[in-house]
Parts: sequence; structure tokens; C-alpha cells
Amino acid sequence: MSKSMIFLGFLLVFLSLALPGTQGKIIPRCEMVKILRRNGFQGFEGTTVADWMCLVKYESDYNTKAYNNNGPSRDYGIFQINSKYWCDDGRTPGSKNACHISCSKLQDDNIEDDIRCAKKIAREAHGLSPWYGWKNHCRGRDLSSFVRGC
Repeated sequence: MSKSMIFLGFLLVFLSLALPGTQGKIIPRCEMVKILRRNGFQGFEGTTVADWMCLVKYESDYNTKAYNNNGPSRDYGIFQINSKYWCDDGRTPGSKNACHISCSKLQDDNIEDDIRCAKKIAREAHGLSPWYGWKNHCRGRDLSSFVRGC
């Protein structure tokens, strides 16, 4: 094996260890259904677990580390919680931080704080209308397939 091939191998190993991944935990569908049921999402503010499952599918594809840059603000975590109103990312001028949380906490694999904030958003909005993923893909549709078999 040539020295350049060995160097390239070491470089690839170094980069894979040094660079943080952008993929968080992908929560399996039925596991997410159980989490939502256990945390009282069924009937919460007139929503169903299927509503929330559809929302999570279209907002983050069940990825705890999901991130979306909207220009003046950003969305974080499995529920894609926005930095203008709900969390503090230190980069969004005039952030309200209504959930009193750092946006980076919404991107770890512990989604308890994400759940608290998502429920606060839904409570204040009396539903899921703040989430475009839900409005554009889920509202008014048969969502039974999101919970079927779970």
C-alpha cells in the first residue's frame, strides 16, 4: 500500500471522528407512537397521536437532530421548533425564547424538553397550525397509517 493511500485512510478516520454528524437518532415509528401516547398527546388540544406522528414525519422525518435554516430564524429538533419564538440559538435577533431553552437542547436524543416545548406551542395555538409540515401534509387527511400496527 502506498504512503498516499495510508495517509488518505488516516485522514478519513480523523475526519469521521472530528466532524460531528448531522444525523441524530432516528426514532422508529412505533417507538415514537409509544412516546407520544405515554406523554398525553392523544386528545391534547383536540389533536391525535396520528396528527403528531404526521407532523413529526413531515417536519423532521423522526430525526432528533433535524435543522432547517429559514433565513432570519431556524427550526430545531424532532418537532422543528423555531428560534424566533420558542428557543434561543444566540443568532436570532428579537428571539422570544418562550420555552426558556437553548435551541441546541432540542437537537439531542433526549426529547423530553422538546415535548414540553411542542405542547406549549400547541397549547398557545390551540392546535397544530404553527407547523407548516402539518398544515401542508396532514390537516384534514386520513392519518391512520401513521399509527397502524403500533
